[in-house]
Amino acid sequence: MDLLSIIGVIIAFAAIIGGNFLEGGGLGTLLNGPAAFIVVGGTLGAAMLQTSKVNLRRALKIVVWVFKPPYVPFKQGISNIVRWAAAARKDGLLGLEEISEREKDKFAKKGLQLLVDGNEPEVIRRILETDLIVNEQRDFDAIKFYESMGGYAPTIGIIGAVMGLIHVMNNLADPATLGPGIAIAFVATIYGVALANLVFIPIANKLRMCVNENSQYRELIIEGIIAIADGENPRSIEMKLNGYLHPIN
Repeated sequence: MDLLSIIGVIIAFAAIIGGNFLEGGGLGTLLNGPAAFIVVGGTLGAAMLQTSKVNLRRALKIVVWVFKPPYVPFKQGISNIVRWAAAARKDGLLGLEEISEREKDKFAKKGLQLLVDGNEPEVIRRILETDLIVNEQRDFDAIKFYESMGGYAPTIGIIGAVMGLIHVMNNLADPATLGPGIAIAFVATIYGVALANLVFIPIANKLRMCVNENSQYRELIIEGIIAIADGENPRSIEMKLNGYLHPIN
């Protein structure tokens, strides 16, 4: 569980609600069912309209990464590659066949199988990079669902505010209701801007970070597999791949 994301959400909304109280407003001034229905429903509908079924399904699947990012084992990956390189130097590339059968990471397994089959380094790189690009683009296309919601929400909020003002204008005969009515109308704008900047855009950025990190790990696997195919020394491979490690690793 990513505590930093949870703390960020709490701080963001606490600042909005706390600021409202400091200005003398109550929690009730920020609660409006129709405004929430307009903003959330309109934003969701607009985003779904431009998103394919496949991308929407993927978007809903990876949203959990915001609070529980996938573990990317950079250190373990380097350790595995060094072990594979040592096995290849000792028993030849065919010595990796048994290792490839036991490998759980599908991307690494594919690379090992390409090695065992005796493919040229250029062919291995081309195949693995194509795999990486396709999977990366699939996730980026899914992330656009949340990016689009971040773009639509403020505009839908303005639409909700205008609809509220129209309702207020229809009740001009009762001056006592004008102030509260206008205040409620602008709640829709708050919802739109807040959801865009505190929820949807941060979600998209966090998911993009997770995808980039996963792509870096796959690049590490590619470089390691190619180094093994070129017959590089295991120690040299380890030193080269250590450049992929983040300072926190």
